Order: sequence, then C-alpha cells, then structure tokens
Amino acid sequence: MPEPTTGKALTGVDRVRAAASERDLAIEIRERPAANSLTEAAEILGIPPSGIVKTLVVKRSDDTYLFALIPGDRAISWPKLRAVVGVNKLQLPDAERALAATGYERGTIVPLGSTHDWPIYADSQIAGRRIAMGAGAHGYSAFVDADDLIAAYGATVADISQPID
Repeated sequence: MPEPTTGKALTGVDRVRAAASERDLAIEIRERPAANSLTEAAEILGIPPSGIVKTLVVKRSDDTYLFALIPGDRAISWPKLRAVVGVNKLQLPDAERALAATGYERGTIVPLGSTHDWPIYADSQIAGRRIAMGAGAHGYSAFVDADDLIAAYGATVADISQPID
C-alpha cells in the first residue's frame, strides 16, 4: 500500500493508524519488548492475559477468510464459530496464506489496515473492555475499546471461545 505523497510503502503500524483514523477509531499504539509467551506479554503491558485479544485469520472452504477475535486466555471454539458463521468447515491457514489474506505476518495480524476487509467475529467476552491486540508489526501493541472496534467494523459478537485445555 504505497503512501500517495512519497511513494514509500506504509509499515504495518502506519496501516493500523491510518485504518483507525479512517473509521474515527481511537487507538493507542505502544512499542514493547518482545515476549516469549502471552503471560509475559501481559506482564509487559501491565494487563491480565484476558486483556490481550488474539486476532485469528480463519479460512473458509471457498477460499475467503474471516477474523476471529479471541481473549488471550481462551481458545477458539471451532463448533461455536462454525455455527455462528453458518458453515461446516473452517481452518487456520498456513503462515503464507495468512500473510496473503491480511498483509500481516502471524503474531502481528489485526483487522485494522488489513489488505482485505474480512468479516469480524468477536468473542462476547471482549465486549465492554479496553483490549490490547496486534498492531501490524512485531514489538507493538494497539489498545482500543472493544465496543468501539466492534461498532467501527460492524463485527458480529458471539460466544466463539472456550477455556484453554
């Protein structure tokens, strides 16, 4: 995605900021050191693990995708997500397909600034909370009010997660 005035490619963080601005979505992006686990990332950010939301890009059988927003201390529930989406088959794509579908590497994927506006399914447990999520590049987190994100993108809110085994 080239920047019109300079011809330089926008970084992932720039894409996130631009997308938030286009939708009048207030976000705060923080640079942070690398973390080796979700728990460590939460400690660095000073929030509970449930406050970090994982953005999972999910492939449908027709080669389209969707985003699933899942609290960090929970796992995606495939039966619940399939029921909400109304399909029989969903899967996580490999890293190459995830990058092609979003423009972001795994670990940095976020709906904001994605190269495609795939539908968003947000787990009901994130509603009403201020959350941290990827910011389009390693070493950055974006903080946003989940309800504002949900409204800005017309996300579907449903119970799509389960406790981590």
